[in-house]
Amino acid sequence: MEYHTVADQTIQIDRIDAETLLVPVVGTSPLIVHRFSEKAKKQMLDAMQGRKTPKEAKDPEAEYQAAFYRLKADGGYGFPVTAFKQATVGGARFYGKSVTMTSLKQFMFFRGEPGDDGQSLARLEGEPHMREDVVRVGRGGTSLTYRPEFPEWRTVLTVIYVKSALTRNSVLSLIDAGGMGVGVGEWRPERDGDFGTYRVDPARDVEVLS
Repeated sequence: MEYHTVADQTIQIDRIDAETLLVPVVGTSPLIVHRFSEKAKKQMLDAMQGRKTPKEAKDPEAEYQAAFYRLKADGGYGFPVTAFKQATVGGARFYGKSVTMTSLKQFMFFRGEPGDDGQSLARLEGEPHMREDVVRVGRGGTSLTYRPEFPEWRTVLTVIYVKSALTRNSVLSLIDAGGMGVGVGEWRPERDGDFGTYRVDPARDVEVLS
């Protein structure tokens, strides 16, 4: 506790009471993963700097592998925890003006494992396969793209929240709402798709750490 004396009045400021939850979630629709590869970043930079990138033969397997998010520790599959936080915060829109997305960003924090590119990732469980899609590029052009799809997937989200601002059930409700109406990954509901939806896993327990 900290005490400050102002004009003979003592102001008491209590420490913020936070709780950490391990929330298991399960996918309710396939998850399409599309990490920006280093090759794609270089092509964008070349275009911005007016340099022409030499055309190369398309390599579906290389493009597929480059689209994964990998955990630094063991090379396992992951997905950015920031995406799950954005979905959870976005779930506030289903509860009217009583819950604001701005305040939720300050009351909830998502933690994950280090990725090989420095991002914080939630560990994905599931068996992916290569997905081939026709996408639009440039001005009316089309191309084939190759990305991982997890038909069945699940993960555990590490969520820290401020207890004076939110209840535990409120956090779980927001995770459910975000998973249903916002989603994560490519072609999620927020982007007019039906992929990347999820919910709190009813078959597994939520664990309270502190």
